[in-house]
Amino acid sequence: MSDTLIKNVHEMLNQEKWTRSALTNYSITQFKELDSFLKEAKDQDELEKLKEVCDEHLNHTRNSISALYLSGMIALSRRIIDDSTLVTLVGIFTDNRKWTAVKYLCERMLEYGESRFALRTLADCYKNDHDEPMVASLWERIVKVDPEEADLAKALAEYFEKESDIDRAIEYFKKALHRYINKQALANIKDLWEKLLDYCPEDIDFFIHVQKKIAKTNIGEEKKIQLLECLYYSCRERKDIDTAITVLKLILEYDERNSHARKEIAECFRIKYANHSQLEQYIRVSNLLQSYRNVHEAIADFEKHIAFDRGNYVFHRTWGVGRINTVQGDDVCIDFAKKRGHTMSLQMAVDALQILSPDHIWVLKATWKKEKLYAKVKKDIAWTLKTVIKSFDNLCDMKRVKAELVPHVLFDSDWPTWNSAARQILKNDLSFGVSQDSTDVYTVREHLITVSEKLYNEFKVQKKFFKRIVLFRMFLSHQDFYSEYFNEMLEYFTHYFKEGVPIDCEMISSFLFIESINTVYPDLAIELPPLTFLELFNNIKDVSNIFINMKDSELRKSFLEHIYTLVPQWTDVFISLFPAVLEPTILEYLNTDEYKYLLVNLTRTCFEKYREYSGAVVWLFKNSIKESWYREADIPYEKQLITLINILDHSYKEIENHHEGTENRKINRQVEHILFKDDTLITFIDSADEKAVIRIFTLLSDIINLDPTDVLKVRNHISKRYPDLKFVGDTEKTLSARGLLVTATKYEEKQRQLSYIMEKELPANTDELKSARELGDLRENAEYKAAKEKQEYLNFTAAKLKKEIEQAQIFDVSTVVTSRVSFGTKITLRNNKTGVFEEYTILGPWESDPEHRIISYLSPFGSTILNKKPGEHFEFSVTRGEGEKTMYTVETINIADL
Repeated sequence: MSDTLIKNVHEMLNQEKWTRSALTNYSITQFKELDSFLKEAKDQDELEKLKEVCDEHLNHTRNSISALYLSGMIALSRRIIDDSTLVTLVGIFTDNRKWTAVKYLCERMLEYGESRFALRTLADCYKNDHDEPMVASLWERIVKVDPEEADLAKALAEYFEKESDIDRAIEYFKKALHRYINKQALANIKDLWEKLLDYCPEDIDFFIHVQKKIAKTNIGEEKKIQLLECLYYSCRERKDIDTAITVLKLILEYDERNSHARKEIAECFRIKYANHSQLEQYIRVSNLLQSYRNVHEAIADFEKHIAFDRGNYVFHRTWGVGRINTVQGDDVCIDFAKKRGHTMSLQMAVDALQILSPDHIWVLKATWKKEKLYAKVKKDIAWTLKTVIKSFDNLCDMKRVKAELVPHVLFDSDWPTWNSAARQILKNDLSFGVSQDSTDVYTVREHLITVSEKLYNEFKVQKKFFKRIVLFRMFLSHQDFYSEYFNEMLEYFTHYFKEGVPIDCEMISSFLFIESINTVYPDLAIELPPLTFLELFNNIKDVSNIFINMKDSELRKSFLEHIYTLVPQWTDVFISLFPAVLEPTILEYLNTDEYKYLLVNLTRTCFEKYREYSGAVVWLFKNSIKESWYREADIPYEKQLITLINILDHSYKEIENHHEGTENRKINRQVEHILFKDDTLITFIDSADEKAVIRIFTLLSDIINLDPTDVLKVRNHISKRYPDLKFVGDTEKTLSARGLLVTATKYEEKQRQLSYIMEKELPANTDELKSARELGDLRENAEYKAAKEKQEYLNFTAAKLKKEIEQAQIFDVSTVVTSRVSFGTKITLRNNKTGVFEEYTILGPWESDPEHRIISYLSPFGSTILNKKPGEHFEFSVTRGEGEKTMYTVETINIADL
């Protein structure tokens, strides 16, 4: 801060102190003069210093108007939650009834966001001025920012009621009712319930939703019944008998001995089924009015019986859809398509038949012409969805929809397009909702709901944390911030901030998510936990685990930004994090002149420790090979390829050992694609020297599980590049046109393995998956994950076996020759250095068993001795590359025992 400004501030504060300036001396003009100090300090980037000067002055002159104002406004501009200095200042002017100054101070506070204190104080000022519209507008703002404020919501409703703005009155009566329910204020709840029944009795969905909320409170059951009775009489008055029956059933759930409700439900049934020929008989048979029978059983019994009347449709599991022809006494006559005039007792009909509505999908399939139904279903998807869903107790998932339509109504080829359009309708059409138990089960709404309510309902049912974030984002896009739905959805995330909640992925994600909401919608000012991000981060045990489990790209990006901005050792965090998560954004942060050396070291480390960082090596080779820092790592290209080949070999072994199968299969496919599908090895051969080519091919041919055709492709290209190069052994003579030689025994064994997987293990695994799905949430379902992992392994193994069997050619044992080393021979070699005799059997990769000296003709040693004759000498190095070579002599060649 400049000396001039500091001097002026000190002089002003001291003058105020010495002259003991009276409150009457302060006007808006004086406050605007103080604002000039704020502007000058801000321009000089010295607001912090100015605040320190004012705070020091307040230590010994606590009611200094100027110091309170300057310190408070600076704190407000920095979004500091503590606004006590301005509250003190406003209190001083309020106590002295200086309303002009109070208004100015409150309005200045509100320039930096909604403040409950400033809004309430300002509302009191305008109340003194008898400015009701302004008071109401301020109350609206208070109700928006304070989700617990019920009294003002009610006062607002009464204000709009007086102004004849009934729609807005209803809106605020509803808000007040929700908030009084949270407070369990019974008297207020009853008043508003009755008020809303007067204004919007037809909004049954609202009353049912509120009733469910009341049911979860500690309000006595007698009081809950009183509210439902009010709703019931409203429905009877409007002749809404179906809803009246629903409400009476709710009353009887609270008190099944409620004789009045029992009597009333019987009367409602009489009204609803007035034209039914057997009405009184069924009321009598079900004992609906007899107190000795359980009321719920009596109602269920009556509703079953009442469905049996002439013209109604029924379903029998053997005879299909039928129509009731007559009901006479205890006999029911039904016309089924293949069994017309079938008679059974009423009791048997009740037990054996399912009642169908005239618009049930089964009825339509049985009574409509196929062409007519096909055209209707194909054209009117919304109608079809409603029809099918309502056919099954108004609860249905898309699997059931497909089962009902394909192939009976739609063709298989119609389904993908129809299904896609149907899902869009289910998502966007407000007449559809989801069940209370699953987001995959849909229901049809009797009354249209708002987009916000639809999203709220899906949010409440959704079990997965990150899908709830997606739904809440969609909700926020409609900016319905001040509904009760918003507060309930928000509370789901803010509850992670409570003391004792572990610092895990969901807690960190909630922090980042709420912070992002505050950034986009600063007026909401949602309170974050007392800990800062850095304090939370320092308590994370496994950063990579947090990142991997954060299934939201926006939150992942925010997480990295926070680490970069707020964590002092961010570079160390990023370097350790990258190999585990393979996030390219991390490399972007580090790719600067200052930190590029870290990327160079990271690349070297990954290649040096390729077994530990195999995924990172593959990712870097595939995505970063053209980056300058990758080239600066100065890893010879041959070494890079050798590392990839070693990773390929290692992944095959890990897969066979059932270790991290999913990850190793992924790495295996990536490396195979790089080396063979992208022709990386072919390109290398075109420019490499002969020794480098031999080293690469030796490593490659030593991988037992590698596709022989890939190896042969590389070998043929080497022959074109170096036609004079003599390969050890003439593998072409023993390679069949179809692939590789195998024994009949091993061929049959492989076929048995494939059959067992396809016919036994895979079907059993399908059953395991089905059972695991029924256990619920797949995210935390260990049985499902294990079954899924097994499925991937079985599919991988089956595909590999199929490919190998297709390439195999059964060796004809009658063609074995002993004049030279070949497939099916047993040989004796003499080690010329030690004089020791060694026996080997030469077979194929399937039979290879080095521990028992059965050698594959495709292995480096096997291909070396192939076609050698008795007495012939040859050299072989037991180590790869140019290690020490051992001289051998072929002593004998015999036919192996096949």
